[in-house]
Amino acid sequence: MKSAYLYVRVSTDEQMKKGYSLPEQEDRLLKYCEQNQIFVRGIFREDFSAKDFNRPEWKKLIKTLKSNRKRPVENILFTKWDRVSRNIEYAYQMLGILRCLNTKPFAIDQPIDFDIPESIVMLAVYLSIPEAENNRRGRNASDGMRRARKMGRWPGRAPMGYINLSTQEGRKIMKPKQPQADLIKWAFEQFAKGTYSINQVRIMTIQKGLQCSKNNFWKILHNPIYCGKIIVKATKDENIQYVKGIHRPIISESLYRKVQFLLKRKRKQRESKLHTKYLFPLRGFINCPFCGQRLTGSTSQGKLKKYSYYHCNTSKCKGRFRVDFLEKSYERLLQKITLLPNIHELFNLILEDENIFTARRQALNEKYELLLEVAHNKELLAKARRYLLAGKIDFDDFREMKKEHNEITYNLNERLH
Repeated sequence: MKSAYLYVRVSTDEQMKKGYSLPEQEDRLLKYCEQNQIFVRGIFREDFSAKDFNRPEWKKLIKTLKSNRKRPVENILFTKWDRVSRNIEYAYQMLGILRCLNTKPFAIDQPIDFDIPESIVMLAVYLSIPEAENNRRGRNASDGMRRARKMGRWPGRAPMGYINLSTQEGRKIMKPKQPQADLIKWAFEQFAKGTYSINQVRIMTIQKGLQCSKNNFWKILHNPIYCGKIIVKATKDENIQYVKGIHRPIISESLYRKVQFLLKRKRKQRESKLHTKYLFPLRGFINCPFCGQRLTGSTSQGKLKKYSYYHCNTSKCKGRFRVDFLEKSYERLLQKITLLPNIHELFNLILEDENIFTARRQALNEKYELLLEVAHNKELLAKARRYLLAGKIDFDDFREMKKEHNEITYNLNERLH
């Protein structure tokens, strides 16, 4: 081995719990290269989880290897195999990619000689142990969050309208956050009147100062946490549970139930309208040949099956036509309609311009929305730093917020570029 790229990785949790650090790994790799007279072509420093390979620095490393494919053999040095991956399936896939790139990975603490067939057994051990640790840690975390929910505590980040705080004894609690809590209560009350749609209530609430997307607003109206209930999801051994939370509710249970009833009713009405529109697409567009009134549609039950008809609403009118007959006649009529060549060309030009304009407008709107999300995410992190300095949140909460911020920001920037 004459030259190599160095790869060092650590996640925040590993640094806190096990004492791993990027400088320590880097120092050991550099000493190894010095002792073995290996030229360092570059160092890639990562602070992302190894659950998959969707990592910025690893992507840069692969991109570098792809640009250097004319060179003979490349090498990647790291301390242990869990620095590269904690998922055995993804790891084997990546080894195949590296093989295609004429690149050999090498762990200085867990060396593997790929020329020896039996070495794949040791490789499987090195890769499976960290994955098992990850799965066990994830299982323990999941069980812990489930226990917390059963005790009425909300694990993790508070939903909109609430804020995570800590008591003087260090116990984590969740309290209503103003003015968001009052605005959410107002939104529930307005929707419960049955006068407005979800989007109308959302727009009115936004005008009052609540910043919320369509999807999040829909989730808010369906979330029982605002009436003091916490959902414990069903498992193969237990049914779904609704536990009374220790947090203060923003709305009453009766208001929440009324909103759920209206949401369910509106959903059924929407499904019924969609079904009718699909069944009678010409309803309201064709006039009765006998009386001139618009035709409607309905289905009647026969002896063996149901029959659908377009018919006139006038009681004494005999206009009544089978759906298949009328729709096929209408289709044949459409096929006879043609445009003059010059008009056809004009329509194509208009449609082409409209499509280009629509595509550009959509792209600009999407970019604007992404930039707003990036700015909002930065603002949330800055606020979290202020809370940390003021002692309103502990370092563990800040660390989780920062980790989530980094992942969200990275994904947003990927979509922007």
